[in-house]
Amino acid sequence: MAYTLDEFAADCRNALTEFPGPPGREKVRRLLERALGDDAFVAAHLGPEAVAPRKLLYQDPDLGFCIVAHVYKGPRSSQPHDHGPSWAIYGQVKGVTEMTDWRLVEPPKGDQPGKVERVRTYDLEPGQAKVYNEGDLHSPMRESETRLIRIEGQNLAKIDRDKFEPL
Repeated sequence: MAYTLDEFAADCRNALTEFPGPPGREKVRRLLERALGDDAFVAAHLGPEAVAPRKLLYQDPDLGFCIVAHVYKGPRSSQPHDHGPSWAIYGQVKGVTEMTDWRLVEPPKGDQPGKVERVRTYDLEPGQAKVYNEGDLHSPMRESETRLIRIEGQNLAKIDRDKFEPL
């Protein structure tokens, strides 16, 4: 039987309620990998008809976490960033995202971006999910079309974030 969005959202809510903080997020990461392995779930939310770069699938009314579908049609890269006061879990559906983790060297000051240095680079492949907690600096790079599900601790479309640049 297919994993539905309602079931997935309820399972995420239960994990985050029962295990606040990083332990709950790790449980959600494993739930997301389960969803990524469900062909019906993926087809329903990121099938060929999905074209939006960002589509909010669910926002929890009590905890505030969001389930978001992303479709990126061509190459795309991002500067190093964190998610401000929030966290995020990236789940790869299609394509490969090269992720780079960064270490903070100098925090942002006013309008000046913070300085970071590269720690490691790795690939997120279909079926894999990765947690980025508050303050975890990272940058994604995609060479071709990718599709992913991202769980956000709060709606990141409404969050101002600091800027960072590599040394």
